[in-house]
Amino acid sequence: MEINYKDDEKKFISNPKVVENYNFLQEIGVFSLIDNLTRTINNYKTLLTRGLDIFNHSSTNEIMDAAITQISYDFLPLYIAFVWKPIQNRSEVTVRTYYNYKSVDFDLKIDNITMFEDFFQEFPQPISYKELAEKIPLDKALLPLKAVHTEIVIPILGPFGLYGVILVGRKILGAEYTKEEMEVLQHLMSFLSQAIKSLLHYEYSLRDVKTGLYNHGFFIVRLKEELAQIKKDSYMSSMLVIDIDKFKNFNDTYGHLAGDQVLEELAQVIRQSVRPDDIPSRFGGEEFTVMLPHTDSDTAWSVAERLRINVANMKVPWEIALPQVTISLGVFSFDQNSNMDTIGILRHADEALYVSKARGRNRSTIWEPDLLKTAPAMA
Repeated sequence: MEINYKDDEKKFISNPKVVENYNFLQEIGVFSLIDNLTRTINNYKTLLTRGLDIFNHSSTNEIMDAAITQISYDFLPLYIAFVWKPIQNRSEVTVRTYYNYKSVDFDLKIDNITMFEDFFQEFPQPISYKELAEKIPLDKALLPLKAVHTEIVIPILGPFGLYGVILVGRKILGAEYTKEEMEVLQHLMSFLSQAIKSLLHYEYSLRDVKTGLYNHGFFIVRLKEELAQIKKDSYMSSMLVIDIDKFKNFNDTYGHLAGDQVLEELAQVIRQSVRPDDIPSRFGGEEFTVMLPHTDSDTAWSVAERLRINVANMKVPWEIALPQVTISLGVFSFDQNSNMDTIGILRHADEALYVSKARGRNRSTIWEPDLLKTAPAMA
């Protein structure tokens, strides 16, 4: 229920006892207090409205764009930069920088935010750059922050630690932030921090913890959605199934920790070898899948071969030199005429993978009818 403070104020002012004691009430500051409380309430209502606008978006970029719009109502920071970890348990960060409220390509030279982890765990609140510089005597760590004239650093914290930081630069006109402006900006950034944190929690729930790729459950959901869309719009998509060659022997020889390192490096190569809209996932163990929307068989074959070659050239950092890692791939393309469910699609791609391994491994095979009849027995 919405409270109409204006009506309540009118009732209070028109009360006979208030009229009778008007001068006394004015003298002791009752009316000034009412005005101040009314302004405070209106400010919080405005802040809540702006915060809800930030929450009503479903992607990190949309959330940040909404925050920039809300900040522009009252503040004029020259730069605002968002730095966050898109993948749980990995140090790599994504950076998005705004200059004069427009997203710009800016090399902020921040590779990770581990140098801030311990500090913000102990002091989980926004802090001025000046105070931060006094508490973290690492000029090299803080140097990138100077590039965007940072005046306020706001942490994004959650159960998994420090998810990211928000860097708010100095005002365009050069004036310092007042105490009141700092409070409003910090409240607004708290909404932004919570929105990004909630989205990252959702993203983390969709991903495999070890590799950072999508998990198999999310992959199947997206594959079902893709099948429904194909029936509606009539186009072709493709699927890759990937298996690390002789991975068990690798684990037995070099240990499971080395094997885990191989999985992580391979996941990184997969991410770098496919498009942003593709869906790479860890199927389980040493097997991976990639869905390629709007991709015919020839293009899917090219993607598979590019990925195979990139993995063969992959260097896995470890305490001793590790042997070359290779993969085998199965490729299957489907459209509205395929008349298949997710199980059928995975089965066909897996049959093509089997043929790649049976023919010597470290190769890609496109599924076609009667393929298995021509395949040799697995060695």
